[in-house]
Amino acid sequence: MPPKTSQHSKSNDPNNDPQTSGPRIRRALIAVADKSGLTDFAQQLAALDIEIISTGGTAQVLRDHNIPVREVQEITGFPEIMGGRVKTLHPLVHGGILGRRDVEEDQEAMREHDIHGIDLVVVNLYRFEETVRGGASFEDAIEQIDIGGPTMVRAAAKNHEHVAIVVNPERYEAISAELQAGSASLSGETRKALALEAFQRTAAYDAAISNWFGSQLHEQELPRVYTEQWQRIGELRYGENPHQRAAWYGREDGGDFSLGRAKVIEGKAISYNNLLDVSAAIECMRALQGPAAVIVKHCLPCGAAEADNLGTAFERALDGDRVSAFGGIAAFSEPLDPDTAARFATRDHFFEVVYAPCFEPGTEDVIRNGAKWGKNCRLIEGGEREAEVARPLEIRSVPGALLVQEWDRPMAATEQFEVVSKRKPTDAEWQDLLFAWRVVPFVRSNAILLAANRAVIGAGAGQPSRVDAVAIACRKAGERSRGAVLASDAFFPFPDGVEVAAEAGVRAVIQPGGSIRDDKVVEAADAADMALVVTGERHFKH
Repeated sequence: MPPKTSQHSKSNDPNNDPQTSGPRIRRALIAVADKSGLTDFAQQLAALDIEIISTGGTAQVLRDHNIPVREVQEITGFPEIMGGRVKTLHPLVHGGILGRRDVEEDQEAMREHDIHGIDLVVVNLYRFEETVRGGASFEDAIEQIDIGGPTMVRAAAKNHEHVAIVVNPERYEAISAELQAGSASLSGETRKALALEAFQRTAAYDAAISNWFGSQLHEQELPRVYTEQWQRIGELRYGENPHQRAAWYGREDGGDFSLGRAKVIEGKAISYNNLLDVSAAIECMRALQGPAAVIVKHCLPCGAAEADNLGTAFERALDGDRVSAFGGIAAFSEPLDPDTAARFATRDHFFEVVYAPCFEPGTEDVIRNGAKWGKNCRLIEGGEREAEVARPLEIRSVPGALLVQEWDRPMAATEQFEVVSKRKPTDAEWQDLLFAWRVVPFVRSNAILLAANRAVIGAGAGQPSRVDAVAIACRKAGERSRGAVLASDAFFPFPDGVEVAAEAGVRAVIQPGGSIRDDKVVEAADAADMALVVTGERHFKH
């Protein structure tokens, strides 16, 4: 049976009206791990004659700043025990948070047990996520699992008609302003919004604990339950096409690199397709060595190169396919300098997005002023972590289900590579073969990549037939195919792919091997005096 309510029904309760200020806040409970902005916020609460109760560390900070505060143990008559594990788990605390002001049965219980209402709860949780990202021991991580905090947060959010819950220090300024304007009260709309934030925070917190704990028990297995929560970064104009709504999201455990942490400096608003393309460019660029540049169009690296300096790497990447590079995405492995920017900012083509770890002083001006398209180009920088952390799993959706896998490694250990042809690669061919093998995992399957001088010169991607992919890559490279090397993301099922490459002048091939016709493929390579390297590892990208 539902509890009896007081004579005025909830439908007439001003607390249920989003535009109506709620009851005056007279008492606040504050217990925060993140103490940023705490003292200013608490001083403003005290100035509104709001009584503050708190727990050990938070209470001490408030006392140090001469802010009136009562410790929770004064209210409960029970000390903190077990090293602080038990301090707020008490009926005098939770009754004060959960008691409904418009339910007579609750009010009778509060009077009978001398429970005083708590109108505002300010809680942020132990730093569990940061602790595990820092590589803490199992025991230290366990101690950073907050118990009392999430319990208070959920209780206050459940009773949001009467109690406001604040879990994010970034909210302090707006909450203070509304309290001052509303005679120490908050609107129903604000309390509902705060409650939603609170439930989202506890959901994310529990998900982080669940995923981490599962990884400890099943280190070599994919989790039986995989829970994620992402924070919206912003809405996008539309998705892949104008009729599709879209937004983009990020999360703290985004691995050692995250577009969610990158900064869009200026230019036109970033689009859904821009983000897909820049992601593909950055992933490929991060697999390369030394100064490197990558140009992507429709998620495919149409140009990529390694060189002794960034400018040369860019020129070689652009030479990979100048036609496809028009309107593409350029990514650089090192800080972008004005001289390198000047190489593309005056050309008769444009880039939708330019990514770099950072832009050196003056570089933005060169791009903005050097070409007509420069003012609209999106510039993105950063996204790296100071210390590399374990990569999260890769997740893709299919109707009604998710596909989860480990991220592909861009390159297998070269010790397992085997030269199976009669002719061995020259030193220069080896350098190009290894470069091509670093890039080919980022080309859609069936993937064929031609390279020379550690630069892409032709690619055949997304073809149902591997021999057709070889023909496309060779046609793209043209005369540059002569003396080039070829990488294939999977084995050649027939010798025809190697034969087409040989006719175009390709001198060395690297591929996983593993076909039942491997011997025929080797025979074709030997017949053309080609070097053939088998890696033993496939790199499909569907």
